[in-house]
Amino acid sequence: MNLIDVYIQEVTRRLPEKNRADIGLELRSTIEDTLPDDYDEEDVNTVLQELGNPAALASEYRDQPMHLIGPRYFDIYVSLLKMIVPIAAVVALISMIAKYFGAFGEEEAILNAVLHIIGEGIWVVIQVGIQVFFWLTLVFAILERTDKGKYGEPLATNFKKWTPNDLKNVAYISGENSITKLRVFGSLMWTTVWATLYFYANQLIGVYEGSEVGLEFVMPALTQGVLMSYWPLVLVVILLEVSSSIYKLIIGKWTTKIAIFNTVIELISTSLFIVILSNPNLFQPEFLSYMSDLFNISSSQFKFWLVGGAIIILVLSATISIFDGFRRALNR
Repeated sequence: MNLIDVYIQEVTRRLPEKNRADIGLELRSTIEDTLPDDYDEEDVNTVLQELGNPAALASEYRDQPMHLIGPRYFDIYVSLLKMIVPIAAVVALISMIAKYFGAFGEEEAILNAVLHIIGEGIWVVIQVGIQVFFWLTLVFAILERTDKGKYGEPLATNFKKWTPNDLKNVAYISGENSITKLRVFGSLMWTTVWATLYFYANQLIGVYEGSEVGLEFVMPALTQGVLMSYWPLVLVVILLEVSSSIYKLIIGKWTTKIAIFNTVIELISTSLFIVILSNPNLFQPEFLSYMSDLFNISSSQFKFWLVGGAIIILVLSATISIFDGFRRALNR
């Protein structure tokens, strides 16, 4: 068996048919020029060993990479996958639980309900994971094949070839000044949780009572129509928080700009939710009546303490977040 012919065949069969003949002739010429005049099988083995694996050599001739996602995009791909999958899974789980509670039957035993939620929850997480993996992989596979620099170095934030001079533009991060990925993920997760609770408040926030079949959702505490009247402003807050988290992830440390941006977000979100809490139609009358009877006070008193307590918590939380941001930014 002629090893040269077989090697050329193994290379060219992995190439587009229109290019096989030309590349085969070029490769044969390269091999024959490298071999001595009176060569033997050992000389052929040496030359073919230097050329390397036929699959690897074929990939050098191809216009498209033979891998799905190469090193240029792999780090970014994996980082996004690790961040998006848990967040999407949490959103799907909360939505599923909210819809389930909305259709919860009084005759259903609590054990059956728990088993149903666990079983369906596992399936929902698997489905979401597959969907996110598929679409994210598809996007990066397309980028891999359309990027003219696909065979270059791994993608950097400045989209240029790395040099030691780039280190001069990188700040040394240590101690409390750093922003960890866990902190960014926690921020995104919190935004996901409160946003889901906001848009499903009539199914999640309210009075629960124990019954023969377990915990039963009796009545909602908030008027969903009032909440939805503020949805454009709430969406702005959500986008600001997500943008802040992504920017923190990119920078990796607290700076004065990030602290100021964090302050703006806290002021906007706190002001908005104070306005929402101050809406006289926010709370359901049945909920106020139920809770006032439970605590043996008037509905107006209960509403005053509830709204006042919520506003105090919001203001304290925003103050702590603003102070902590500037403290970390100035801790150089």
